[in-house]
Amino acid sequence: MPRRSAGAGELNCPTLIGAHHLPPHDTAKETTDISYNIQLNPPHSEYHYEYPLTVTNSMTSEKVQVLICGGGSAGLTAAIWLARFGIDFKILERRPGPLEIGQADGVQCRTVEIFESLGLSEKLLKEAYHVMEVAFWSPGDNGQLQRKDLAYDTEEGLSHLHHVILNQARINDMMLQEIIRLRGNGTSGVVYNSQVESVRVLDDAGDYPVEAVVSQNGETHRYRAQYAIGCDGAHSTVRKSLGFKMVGDSSDSVWGVMDVYPITNFPDIRKKAMLQSQNNGNLMIIPREGDEMVRFYIELAGARARDVTEQDLINKVKGIFHPYDIDIARTVWWSAYVIGQRVADHFTKDFRVFLTGDACHTHSPKAGQGMNVSLQDGFNIGWKMAHVLTGRAPPSVLETYVLERQQTAEQLIEFDRSFSKLFSSEHRKTNGLSAQHFRDKFVEAGRYTAGMATNYQSSILTCPADTNDSVASGLTAGMRFPSAPVVRLSDTKPLQLNKVLPADGRWHVLTFCSGDYARKGLHEVASELDNLVKMFTPSGGHADTVINNTLIVKAERKSVQIDQLPEIFFPKSGQYSLRNVHRVFVDDRSPYLLGCGQAFSKYGIDAEKGAIVVVRPDSYVARILPLSDTASLLSFLEGCLHKAE
Repeated sequence: MPRRSAGAGELNCPTLIGAHHLPPHDTAKETTDISYNIQLNPPHSEYHYEYPLTVTNSMTSEKVQVLICGGGSAGLTAAIWLARFGIDFKILERRPGPLEIGQADGVQCRTVEIFESLGLSEKLLKEAYHVMEVAFWSPGDNGQLQRKDLAYDTEEGLSHLHHVILNQARINDMMLQEIIRLRGNGTSGVVYNSQVESVRVLDDAGDYPVEAVVSQNGETHRYRAQYAIGCDGAHSTVRKSLGFKMVGDSSDSVWGVMDVYPITNFPDIRKKAMLQSQNNGNLMIIPREGDEMVRFYIELAGARARDVTEQDLINKVKGIFHPYDIDIARTVWWSAYVIGQRVADHFTKDFRVFLTGDACHTHSPKAGQGMNVSLQDGFNIGWKMAHVLTGRAPPSVLETYVLERQQTAEQLIEFDRSFSKLFSSEHRKTNGLSAQHFRDKFVEAGRYTAGMATNYQSSILTCPADTNDSVASGLTAGMRFPSAPVVRLSDTKPLQLNKVLPADGRWHVLTFCSGDYARKGLHEVASELDNLVKMFTPSGGHADTVINNTLIVKAERKSVQIDQLPEIFFPKSGQYSLRNVHRVFVDDRSPYLLGCGQAFSKYGIDAEKGAIVVVRPDSYVARILPLSDTASLLSFLEGCLHKAE
């Protein structure tokens, strides 16, 4: 039997008490077959919350540095950062075990880049379906469905990685295995069967002001923590117990979603495709991993979500695909939903408890943003919290999470409102919009849906206002650092520059200059960089422990010799403190990788003038400076890092 939500209703909003509503594609609200009771928060009382338990001294109590409430995309990504830094954390997950079936599956380009920086992209890319092209179908002159256009799924040159599809259960498993590896004790830190009942911040409670009351296997436990991260979904107990509200609305647009094994002669069944029919509404095809299963999103104009049946969806699919034949060999899962678009009115309580993912933003699934934005929330808060807890950065760094991710969530909701209208037959008919208009707007939105439009405001971590645009006109402070192919000087290996800028907690300082300058004038700048590194490197640590210096030279590879270059770019590192010769690259052509020799051009850097680019641990550009302005570099780093004692 295909799986279906017990109660269909508005996406990410309460529907039937005691029913577990399976959400559609990429909402980051992962599900299993387990029903759970939400009687404490009945329908139409979204913002009412009463503490269900009284805290007593007889409760089992435990202290932990960080409590992660929810083991989904955001929570696991944050946990990877914490595990890298040796932070003590617990992940409180209400399910009895790891996620087995997740409805989110779209992994956008930026998320794949994050997986690359975490060292997890190889498995992801091997197992996933790769989305390369989008087909646009609409009625021809005879009224029958015809392919009108094809477009690349990702804008050319936008990323060296592309959009893929993989079930969220598998993605979560990859992250769990990485957490276990990093912790080194055979555990993931996840405590299953843990239902968070309340979270609050206590006054005058010292270093562990966060208190959480949790039901675990029928027993009540109390946790005290320095910080907590609320990753517990759209019905977030953390959000409700803090008294925060979700602000927004829902539309009357109903859509169906189903994962099926289709029997069809439709030629683009293994492509991402947009189908606009004459009278039967619209449909989107998302091929799934494994070469056989596909996902359909089906417009259900005039329907009520709770009345929709599986056969209704199948009949609709047949009508939209006409004149092509289609039958369903097997339906794996299906649901119907109403689009809801909401954002939390607050993202933090006293900068001790932080909301992430569906706990603070919900939206439609058609742009494939849910799991991706949630994961990026966790990626953002995780490294900052690790920096603060290890004494590497001041607590004020945590304030930038709200500045950056609340802005991102609000922009997401605005985008989703506009993007959802594209898929509405009624909206297009009312406004006289053509199929070509749909195609153009869909392609135009590609940079946003790929996750590449995020642009963080000025803060102690990002200084776009102080950036000289002429230094690197192809880069923007506040946006992610784009990769470019370069050639490693030590062994002539061509590779993507971002492959050597891992998400390991270090700040990356990239020095760009010409070959002549590297040989003759770079030593003075290198001396200043060396002094700067010493200020922030803890006693006994390697020179690249906190700041990772990388040199990119515009020159023919043969004209640059390692022994001509400053030692700052060859730090001793690793278990045996060996000289690392892999931090210098040349922007030169290579027969082994297309695109080499274009890095300076891509970044808009004049080789004769050079540049210094500071990249944050999460791969966002923090500061862009003239090559000689090491004083401003020091001033910037002093604002966001503690000097070593």
